[in-house]
Amino acid sequence: MTVRWPYMLISFSSNDFQITNVFSDVDTFSILIEIDMPLASGTYVNPDIVAVSYSVSGSVTPGTPSGFTNFALQRDMTGDEFYAQGSSISFEIAAGAVLTDGVQVDELVGNGIVFTMNAREVGNGRFHPALLEIDSNGTGRIQNSDNVIVEVPLQQVNFGDEYITDLMFDPGNTTLIIETPAPPPPPVFSSGSGAISLVDIGVLVSLALLAFVVRKQRQPAIKD
Repeated sequence: MTVRWPYMLISFSSNDFQITNVFSDVDTFSILIEIDMPLASGTYVNPDIVAVSYSVSGSVTPGTPSGFTNFALQRDMTGDEFYAQGSSISFEIAAGAVLTDGVQVDELVGNGIVFTMNAREVGNGRFHPALLEIDSNGTGRIQNSDNVIVEVPLQQVNFGDEYITDLMFDPGNTTLIIETPAPPPPPVFSSGSGAISLVDIGVLVSLALLAFVVRKQRQPAIKD
């Protein structure tokens, strides 16, 4: 998918929250999701996504279905891959949200859970893809989703079988979404008679180097 600038970027990490481990010790995560549209008020349920990059890591309580002692999950994929594996995302930006400084949690609509990223995976052999939920009251949770490890014979984990981590934050000062502006155009340097582009400068430099080499070749050799 080709990115249309500017685009909406969901960006936050465990550094934005106060962490409390409920089950297992999983307290490091980060999430980046590029949504293929400018930042605007409205309802977003599985919007067009350019790319998803998220990570979750920590140690796991003995006896979980995976049998792992620790894990470091890193997932990088396109939006099509994200949805095809069984994942989803939903939130609503309030009509009165001030978008110039991004979207804080208190600018999302709803009483209760106002942001959900369910990175559930079906049939990919993974136990730890995450379900992350943010509540309007300044709390949240990240835990393993109800991932289907293999479909035949069915092997599945329930929510929180591997890890559960509670989150606390200030809804008015926790930014979840920003807009990434279009990159600036390449610089153009002006001379007295007009503009010279970087391509033109490259050509001039190449010609100067060529002239230097020719002059060197024409000079008599100097012996020691």
